[in-house]
Amino acid sequence: MAKTTEKKAYILKVALTGDEGIWRRIAIRGNHTLGKLHEAIFKAFDRYDCHLYSFYFPQPGSRGRARRRDALEYTHPFVLEDDPFAGEDAHNAEKTKIDSLGLIKGQSFDYLFDFGDSWEHVITVEATEAPAEKGRYPHILEKHGESPPQYPEPEEDEE
Repeated sequence: MAKTTEKKAYILKVALTGDEGIWRRIAIRGNHTLGKLHEAIFKAFDRYDCHLYSFYFPQPGSRGRARRRDALEYTHPFVLEDDPFAGEDAHNAEKTKIDSLGLIKGQSFDYLFDFGDSWEHVITVEATEAPAEKGRYPHILEKHGESPPQYPEPEEDEE
């Protein structure tokens, strides 16, 4: 987390898909990358084991499968190097600055962590020019609900 003199911050609400009662509010500066946002989300949800991830910016009005299929994707650089199924239009999240995304208040986009266990999140932009406080960014402003375990215990079959 870098220290900077930038005067504005983005405020993002990151909600766990399927349980919108579990969410985190994160402040991040525009000169940080989506990779830094991933690190903040990873920390905010008490995860400990690294996995691949992607951010998806859907076309306005898209729903269901089309929401992600037709979305602009920003992903972990390893996906771009090693995955033959990576979208041709996928971009490197580690090199994409938040300011370059043209985010607007009220916009939402998706974040997928761990392509196997598929932890899906919806990120809502709550502010794009919030006053930035001194200190390190990104940082977690608020946590709501307990983080589920990264690897839930398998359910035992009841007889």
